[in-house]
Amino acid sequence: MDAPVPRQHTAVLVMIFALCLAALSAAFMKLLAETMSPPLISFFRFAGYFLLLLPLAFVRHGWRALRPQRPLVQIIRGLTLALGNMAFMYGVQHVDYANAVAIVYVYPFIMISLSIWVLNEAVSPKAWLGVFGGFCGVVLVMRPDVAGIDLNGLFIVFTGLMVAIQMLLNRKLGVIMDPIIVAVWGSLTATVLSSFTLPFVWDMPTQSEMMLIVGLAVMTALSQTLMIVAMSLAPADRIAPYTYFEIVAAVIIGLVIFGTVPDTISWLGMGLIAASGILVKTMPGTLRFRRGEKI
Repeated sequence: MDAPVPRQHTAVLVMIFALCLAALSAAFMKLLAETMSPPLISFFRFAGYFLLLLPLAFVRHGWRALRPQRPLVQIIRGLTLALGNMAFMYGVQHVDYANAVAIVYVYPFIMISLSIWVLNEAVSPKAWLGVFGGFCGVVLVMRPDVAGIDLNGLFIVFTGLMVAIQMLLNRKLGVIMDPIIVAVWGSLTATVLSSFTLPFVWDMPTQSEMMLIVGLAVMTALSQTLMIVAMSLAPADRIAPYTYFEIVAAVIIGLVIFGTVPDTISWLGMGLIAASGILVKTMPGTLRFRRGEKI
């Protein structure tokens, strides 16, 4: 009989698959943003995400799905989803796409820093080294023109902060309840918040846009739920370096959908990203999670 796969290894594999889906959904958002308003895209994304997951939540938990544990934390997580998504789409309208992606990847630094007091976890030096190495790899892949970033880059920095908080809340909530419940409440909150913009941005999507919207909703539901599962299976510092795999997935998807081909420096950056993840994976960490914590 085959030996069971350790929880940490499972968490990494789940996170990598979730990040591939997230990268693909970002490509769909890029396509939609050519003809639709960002707040309208955000509303359809989270509304579809919610409608897809709600029946599954009822099948698994019945009416208890409407009475989750820590409802305030659930709502805060939903706010980070909506605010981060809208901030990114507003910022990327005025900031070069490569710059925007690189700026968002400040979030593992923020996530590790916040985990010290949000999760009461000790952060090992090797975790910082792995995250820093991964960030350097991202810079090599994206090669952002820092001098060209204007004040709209603050929208992207804010997105990085929202992603970091969301990742930590995924871990805090994912170990005490079904990830489906966490995902449903996050999507519901994000849908409600996004709906406030509809009177100002509403425009009926075309048939081709609706097809992209449906695909976006499905991929969002899967990626967000799987990220919650991954963060519930392993400490934050073990997951953080692997989040850079989204860049690798984005390069591959860019080649297939947009016809872009990585150059030598980009491949070097991807190698550094992988090496940083292996560094953290092969050296035991010190983070622990306490179920009794409150936020």
